[in-house]
Amino acid sequence: MRYWKYISHLPRRQPPSAVHRLSIFTIPGYENCLSALQHSLSGTSCSWTSWRCFSLQKQRLLSAYPVWSPYKIGAGTFSALPTHPLINCSTQLFSTVTTDPVEKHRSFVHAWLNPPYMEKSDSTVSLGPMHVEPIIKEKLLERQHNLFVEHTVQTQGLESDGRIIPLNDLFETGSSRIPVKTVVLCGTVGTGKSTVVKKLVTAWCSKKLDKFSLIVPFSCEDLSLEKKPITFNKLICKKYLHLRSLLPDISSGKLQNVLFIFSDMERMKLDFQQARTELCSDPDEPLMPDAIIVNLLRKYLLPEVNVLITMRPSALEQIPSTYIGLCAQIYGFSDTERQKMYFMDVLQQSEYGICDTENHMEMLYRNLERQNQLAVTCFLPSYCWLISAMLRFLHFSSPSVPLGTLTGMYTTFLYTNIGGEILDSSSPDQMSLVRYVAKTVGRLAYEGIKQKKTSFSEEDLREYLEVEMKTEQELNQLNIFRSDVFSFFLTPCVQQREERFVFNIPAMQEYLAAMHIVLDERRTTLQRIGKDVSEVIQKASEDLSALLNILAKYLPLRLFTLLNLLRMFPRLYGKLGGKSKSRIARTVAVEMFEEEEEQNDDVLDQISASVLGVEGPVSSTGEEKHIEAFELFPMFMGGLLSQDNRNLLDHLGCTIPNFAVHEITKALKNHLITNSQKKLPSSELMDFFFFLYEFQNPHFTCEVVKSLKRINLSSSRMTFLKCFILSSVLSCCNHVVEELDMSSSNLTTEALKALIPLLRHCVNVNLQRNTLGPEACVEFKRLLLDKECTIKTLSLCGNPISNIGVQHLAEGIAGNETLSHLSLLHTSLGDEGVRVLTSHIGKNQHLKELNLAFNSISDSAALELIEVARNHSSLEKIDLYVNDISADGKKSLHAVSKQREGLNVLVSLTEGTDVSQHWKLIFNAVEKNAGLLEQKALFGHLDLLLKDLENGREHTGNLLKKIKFLKAEKEVRKLQKKLKH
Repeated sequence: MRYWKYISHLPRRQPPSAVHRLSIFTIPGYENCLSALQHSLSGTSCSWTSWRCFSLQKQRLLSAYPVWSPYKIGAGTFSALPTHPLINCSTQLFSTVTTDPVEKHRSFVHAWLNPPYMEKSDSTVSLGPMHVEPIIKEKLLERQHNLFVEHTVQTQGLESDGRIIPLNDLFETGSSRIPVKTVVLCGTVGTGKSTVVKKLVTAWCSKKLDKFSLIVPFSCEDLSLEKKPITFNKLICKKYLHLRSLLPDISSGKLQNVLFIFSDMERMKLDFQQARTELCSDPDEPLMPDAIIVNLLRKYLLPEVNVLITMRPSALEQIPSTYIGLCAQIYGFSDTERQKMYFMDVLQQSEYGICDTENHMEMLYRNLERQNQLAVTCFLPSYCWLISAMLRFLHFSSPSVPLGTLTGMYTTFLYTNIGGEILDSSSPDQMSLVRYVAKTVGRLAYEGIKQKKTSFSEEDLREYLEVEMKTEQELNQLNIFRSDVFSFFLTPCVQQREERFVFNIPAMQEYLAAMHIVLDERRTTLQRIGKDVSEVIQKASEDLSALLNILAKYLPLRLFTLLNLLRMFPRLYGKLGGKSKSRIARTVAVEMFEEEEEQNDDVLDQISASVLGVEGPVSSTGEEKHIEAFELFPMFMGGLLSQDNRNLLDHLGCTIPNFAVHEITKALKNHLITNSQKKLPSSELMDFFFFLYEFQNPHFTCEVVKSLKRINLSSSRMTFLKCFILSSVLSCCNHVVEELDMSSSNLTTEALKALIPLLRHCVNVNLQRNTLGPEACVEFKRLLLDKECTIKTLSLCGNPISNIGVQHLAEGIAGNETLSHLSLLHTSLGDEGVRVLTSHIGKNQHLKELNLAFNSISDSAALELIEVARNHSSLEKIDLYVNDISADGKKSLHAVSKQREGLNVLVSLTEGTDVSQHWKLIFNAVEKNAGLLEQKALFGHLDLLLKDLENGREHTGNLLKKIKFLKAEKEVRKLQKKLKH
């Protein structure tokens, strides 16, 4: 159940701003390179000692030194590999393939940008390159944006007058195609800056772009860590050692058409004033990285090279327009055709195990066309990724593909698009962008949930986003947020006439509200100060305790009294803080078990409907009720408390202390146990299990579910995902379920496979009225032959098992030692299936009851079964009513059954000249399962029952028996009348 396990290996020694996005534990092709090096060394005079040292270094690297991903989806950066002797050595290993430094560089950068783990990772969809380009338009530098509405990418993309620029023409401007040397590419968070740059570099590495002879990418996030002056040549060698031999040609201009890429320029502090940044044309002169970039843009240093810069819009004013040859802005996917191309590229990858892909793609396309809000959201490529990931999560069908949690998906979404970025690098508090979003947008989202509101006016935005704006620093942060980040979370509502804003995806409102609560951003200023003071006093008291123990004999008693009073403050604040954690737990429980939400679909069905749409007409009232449910809110609160999500949040600058989680968990457990013991509707019960799955705490789950003995999920739409979640939650502690009812739940064979770990520990299982056919019987056979199986009662009524599937089922029954009650009513067995069952049933000496009604069984097959049952040691009851058994056959069955005491055969409402003592039981079973038969066949069987009753009444002279017959006839005719209407 663990998700993103490799996150726990992130090194804590690096600051959050320098942490890269994903990790792998081997360099791409590294083992092959080492083998080649070992082979080459075997022909030299290399000593065994030196080779042993190399091998030890190799082992240390592979086991303890992760290599970080250079690429971040959506708004990521190219980050240089950590400095390590073996990593530098690995770049030299390309010499076994080619000696050309440019070809080495192509191979190195391509492997760096496209490592194997990016293609098949633990993520929900591929993190590899996509082949759909976002729209790029020329940007007019003199235009400024001040209002919220003008900061939405969707609005800018539709209203922009700039010409569309193909990616290959970025360095050519106008109709005359005059080449430019400096291009600035700006875009808000999530529009695809890194996607464009990665596509450009990958195309060059694959020799599909011959405009540049050399491309050298740099990350400004990485360069900002340089604290000492360094020459430009050394900087290139430090990041790409294999380019050392090309430096003279680059400096002299002999190597033409060289492109330097600097991504995330907002991380640098560029100053073009000559009084502060000196002029320098010598690439061997030590300068700070920002000064090197300034001189490159001035065209004073290496004037012949090309420079591509990516940045957020708020940082654009750092560069004077005179130094920009072309300024372009990314507007994402501004038409549905590009969105469809993206989804087709992602969802058709079969390795992600999405079942019924074509049908889901068609539903998604129709929803994009009829629901303008979703189409506007998909302007942002990052949200196309999120929707694809949600579809894979909701409809995956392969247990072999890793599946995470929905909360983990949203946290990863923020992690890959924003990471540990600082909102304002010039601010002294260095607040992370995600923390700022949780504090401000999270409050807006939470207040919306409290007021059952999903759309917000500009007044709402100003009220909640500007609530604590008191200083110049806070004003700067707000302006940067408006310019760079606002459109990533909120967009104008296209379905309302007045100007209002909604979250790009409705679930994002609930996720940010959950983050706002879990991070305890509702604390007052006094509570924040109290916490800080408490931590300082506690730390100081711990440091002084050892010293005070030594000086105890010499210090006066009054001083000890004062110190003890100070040390009481953290304990007092801890008790007050505990109330805050209890409030969070109470919020989770209240939101989970709201009575007004009991009639709603479960939360997973709601998410699926929001993405794929609802087929057929939907009333506005019903849709509004669905939107205002907010049932994901408590799920996200629980999911954010899981260890894996807290690891990710820690690198996003949002730390949740372990003690806080412990206090919340302790308070939450009592609430959940109390509410789970109530009789919950199937949708609410499924939501309860989904919450426990998102929480990802096996010990906590065991404590909560151990009181659950009966689980009723009948009439639910049990997808593979729901069965996987249910099985994961209830199987984590081998909890024994007394009764599991999943009748009429649309169960398929694939879903049944996910349920097997749970079914092993169930006693009474009801799976009637599903679509479990012969393939499912193979799984039932494995289940019944499992030594850990505890099933005593198994009901498979109304499933198309047929005579083919019963062969596997009978083999499982023969080897089972726990099953005592089996119902195969209306499973299309026929005579052939019953004979297969008859040949195996004698090997099972534990079976007590067998129901074979509604199976078109004839006299001969029924008599063969009863003959075996007569000699069976444990069989007590066999149901054979509503079959093709003649009147003579019924008499023969009754005669044979009386030869063994304790064997009851229920074949008709009559027994000779009397009403059967089990007639009410048979009638109720017929009435309950009337919907399983076709109307014509059902009425034929009811007519036969009436005929039997009438014949019995005519042949008896006993008045009491006649009354019994008349009573039974009345019930049958009443049922006929009911079914006709």
